[in-house]
Amino acid sequence: MRALIVGGGERGLALAERLRARGDAARVVSRKESRRAEIESVGAEFLLGDPDRIGTLRYACENVTLLVWALGTATGDDPERVAALHGTRLQMMLERTIDTTVRGVIYEAAGSVPAQQLAEGRAIVEKMCRKNEIPFEILDADPADAPAWAAAADAAIAGLLARDRG
Repeated sequence: MRALIVGGGERGLALAERLRARGDAARVVSRKESRRAEIESVGAEFLLGDPDRIGTLRYACENVTLLVWALGTATGDDPERVAALHGTRLQMMLERTIDTTVRGVIYEAAGSVPAQQLAEGRAIVEKMCRKNEIPFEILDADPADAPAWAAAADAAIAGLLARDRG
């Protein structure tokens, strides 16, 4: 199983490390080339990309089983661009996963992003995934506790993988 982790910082690395320890693979997206060594040090594949520019993630879902959209603590100079990560950009990414190997989505619905934006993201995931019959989990774990967050994300992954798809 390979997970694509978009965002998450320390949380994403903790999850990637957990997955790698049990023999699964993780591809971690970062906007900064300077994070390559840190990401690769936990055994994950580094992918230079920007969730605000979905085109940079064109090949990110290649050979990926699960998409983890962990942007609940996203920040930036432009609040509208941060909001788009839980709105139009999220929807665009989900539209692009339909004809890929992605068979499950985890959406981080907790963090420092305004609750209204997280609720919008949750609604988009529910609508798009139900429409396209892609299983999903909503992750409400506290992002301030990276190890506990990673354990909750790992449990969500296990739940998605165990679902009866018949």
